[in-house]
Amino acid sequence: MSELKKEKTSYLKEFTKGILQQNPLLVLVLGTCPSLAVTTSLINGLGMGLAATFVLALSNLVISLIRNFIPDKVRIPCYITVIASFVTILQFLLQAYARSLNDALGIFLPLITVNCIILGRAEAFASKHKPLVSVLDGLGMGLGFTLALVLMGGIRELLGAGSIAGWKLPFVGPGKALQPILIFIMPPGGFIVFGLVMAIALALTRKFYQRRPDAALAAAEAGGCVACGMQSACAAGKLAESAAEPAGNLAEAAVARRETPPAQSVAEKGAQA
Repeated sequence: MSELKKEKTSYLKEFTKGILQQNPLLVLVLGTCPSLAVTTSLINGLGMGLAATFVLALSNLVISLIRNFIPDKVRIPCYITVIASFVTILQFLLQAYARSLNDALGIFLPLITVNCIILGRAEAFASKHKPLVSVLDGLGMGLGFTLALVLMGGIRELLGAGSIAGWKLPFVGPGKALQPILIFIMPPGGFIVFGLVMAIALALTRKFYQRRPDAALAAAEAGGCVACGMQSACAAGKLAESAAEPAGNLAEAAVARRETPPAQSVAEKGAQA
């Protein structure tokens, strides 16, 4: 029963890690070019996020299924071929059923093929894990990416055009209480909003996921940080490692002192002579 509970917890962790802790856009800073380009409105950001999630989940599934049959030397071309296949399917679907969104995303839709997020998850995760976990990882990362794009697109559209998802707000416009700030729907506004949203995400990540020094030392004593593969990148792991290193050096010095016989003084040597 405990193993089943641990397995469910692991699945939930793999799905939720991409929302904030390892958000591909705001924390890992991947896929910034299409993010800045298409987030001039909430609908465009939502469409781009859902398109990336579709490709992420399905490509992770296929790559995980064929991971043991791909030669190591040609793995990257194989990953790109799989990803490009799903991007092509997605393009045909959008051209048939959502032509306006297809036109709004423009060249950034086929460029999903070489998006750092999708290729990175294929190389770092799907090629090393089972299909179900890989699909959950793709869905979680895609959800985090979508939420970040929707947030950026909503802020830029609200401040720059005075609307939300294409609906004009009654109190924003010429001669009304608030005036649109056009810079927010221009490239400089994208960088401004991206920086602000990233700062908020990093602050929340530190608050909810970074452990205190005493918790880090306790985890190090229990072997938690040693067993973690992210020890070198984790602030808590570095702190525990740096705190444990002097203690280890002192222990080694004490053992050396016990094993080394005390040196005789000059006076003792003279008396023996």
